[in-house]
Amino acid sequence: MLDRATAETYAGWFRALADPTRVQILNLIAAAGGPVTVGEIVERVSVGQSTVSAHLKILTDTRFVLVEPRGTARLYRVNQACVSCFPSAADVVMGRDAVAFPSCEAGR
Repeated sequence: MLDRATAETYAGWFRALADPTRVQILNLIAAAGGPVTVGEIVERVSVGQSTVSAHLKILTDTRFVLVEPRGTARLYRVNQACVSCFPSAADVVMGRDAVAFPSCEAGR
């Protein structure tokens, strides 16, 4: 059985990806191949800047996305270490053996 801390981490990841707009934003950032601004994301999704910012906060809190302040802008990029953990987390929850993966704290 999973320990409580791991279960809470995984539940946070699943909650973060339970919203279709967040899935679209994460996909957009991943496909960009480099850091993107909030404005670039807003141009591509059908929600306003404040909504995008709220979704980005959730994605950064769960470490799927990393943020880098640059001047007055904030650049967002995928945290490859954490994203690579997600399929293994799903396997663990479903009772399958997980492949060893690095700490999702990498890239902080």
